[in-house]
Amino acid sequence: MLLIVIILLVIFGYNLYSRLRANHFANFIGEEDFQKGRHKGQVVDLRESKDFEAGHILGARNIPYSTIKMFYKNIRNDMPVYLYDQGKALSIKTAILLGKHGYKNIYVLNSGYRNWNGKTKK
Repeated sequence: MLLIVIILLVIFGYNLYSRLRANHFANFIGEEDFQKGRHKGQVVDLRESKDFEAGHILGARNIPYSTIKMFYKNIRNDMPVYLYDQGKALSIKTAILLGKHGYKNIYVLNSGYRNWNGKTKK
């Protein structure tokens, strides 16, 4: 029982640490702000290709998180970057990666694609 509590505390601590680091590099925004800003920047869907093809936010391009370390340079660093995935775990990790490489205007969809009510393309 004690081992389970310790494991849960470690997981919680790591998630909190990741979120705090991501806050340093990115702004977490709601759907309304994401919809307003996405026309001024690059929208990147971090989900795998099969999920992207099943439906994605209108105007998004797909760079799966599994390939982001190889292809992050395809994202312009002189324009705002709007990140999303199914929730926000992959977006947090990507925001940290981009921030470490000098990207400044990074925005993460706080509710993720699973709660998106805006326009989509299938």
